[in-house]
Amino acid sequence: MFRLRLMLLTLLACCLGVAVPAQAAVTVSFYSHDFGDRFPHAFIVVKGTLDGSGQAVDNNFGFTAKNVSPAILMGSVKGYVQTSQSDYIAKSDRQFSVVVDDATYGQLIAKVREWQDRKQPSYSLNKANCVHFVMELAEVVGLRVNRKSRFFKKPKTFLLEVKELNPKLG
Repeated sequence: MFRLRLMLLTLLACCLGVAVPAQAAVTVSFYSHDFGDRFPHAFIVVKGTLDGSGQAVDNNFGFTAKNVSPAILMGSVKGYVQTSQSDYIAKSDRQFSVVVDDATYGQLIAKVREWQDRKQPSYSLNKANCVHFVMELAEVVGLRVNRKSRFFKKPKTFLLEVKELNPKLG
């Protein structure tokens, strides 16, 4: 009976234009961008609202080399966590999304900061590139990944592999 009353009050409030509390959640979307002259080729977008504080979240993170040059083929170079402009995101492919709670979001941001604070040179095409970055973020949000994947230089294919390893992603 209580649930019915609550549902009716919520419906009435909506009809009268009264604001009702929204369920807070942050959506983490995993993106790939086919190879081109802009980087990173794998990144995440986080959007939503934190339940505990009501703070709005709207950001994105990817990992790339500070200077893209032939030096990345020779070994490690300076790397950094980058945010991309909305036009770059719009031209990229969202592969899948997951909804996380406040605690998981906090762990996700801690992992992003860990990559930001890495000792330089931190970017390695073979050991620490944009795909390695999103792989670790996928683990933080509870997804299975293949740490021995052969797709660490193929962002879209890697994310499709993650999707296959996690049937709940559809």
